[in-house]
Amino acid sequence: MDDIEQVALRAARAAGRIHLNWLHRTKTTRKSNALDLVTEADKEAEDAIIKTIRHVFPDHAILAEESGATTNRSEHRWIVDPLDGTTNFAHGFPAFCASIAYEYRAQLRCGVVFDALHKELFIARRGKGATLNGKPIRVSKAKALETSLLATGFAYDRRERRRFYLCFWEEMMTRVEGIRRAGSAALDLASVASGRIDGFWEFGLKPWDVAAGALLVEEAGGKVTNMDGSRLDIAGAQILATNKGIHQEMARVLREIRPEAERRQQEQFSVEPKL
Repeated sequence: MDDIEQVALRAARAAGRIHLNWLHRTKTTRKSNALDLVTEADKEAEDAIIKTIRHVFPDHAILAEESGATTNRSEHRWIVDPLDGTTNFAHGFPAFCASIAYEYRAQLRCGVVFDALHKELFIARRGKGATLNGKPIRVSKAKALETSLLATGFAYDRRERRRFYLCFWEEMMTRVEGIRRAGSAALDLASVASGRIDGFWEFGLKPWDVAAGALLVEEAGGKVTNMDGSRLDIAGAQILATNKGIHQEMARVLREIRPEAERRQQEQFSVEPKL
């Protein structure tokens, strides 16, 4: 595992250098829709990460945001987001990072989240805990939603499904001390792990958005599941991560509000003309 961690660290630092090199001078293009951006930094950082992994582990499988999945058949898989928070990065907003996870036989074993701008390096190893810049981190001690600070985000289809997503936001807003929307799921999960926020939920995320951060939360003493409380599927696009103390309550609220969210979304579809 030491070799795995060292490769993950080298890859994350290489990506971080590229982030800083391109910051404030990058150009953007669009992928799936007007909100789904990609920059030169995304592509260059992903190339650097993959090259670093391939140099040591040429037979390992890789799932990366920009290039997709390799054709390698292997029990070893790397899950890579070369630049989480691309929209932030494109605007110069200081919330972006590289996220790299290693999986063996479908179990997350190592995760690294690197915020180069703020020089914060989060590392988690299965059964070995989580650290920030070499110091152990733990989740918060909040026991109730009413005293909690949460984070969330909105998927790329938020214009079409805004009523659905806002229904959850409105309900949580009335129950907690505050909600933050920073635009980087990996950093949000790292914030849960380090006790900066107490819980996080978001729809529509991909494996590369959550893999490393989910392991950070677990190894820092928190809990990560699907929103209904079932075992986390990193491809399930319905993640809930908390300090464990508010997990049951938060899952219950999300479950209870869902029928109303779906009803509001149907109303939106029924009243808005199709383009």
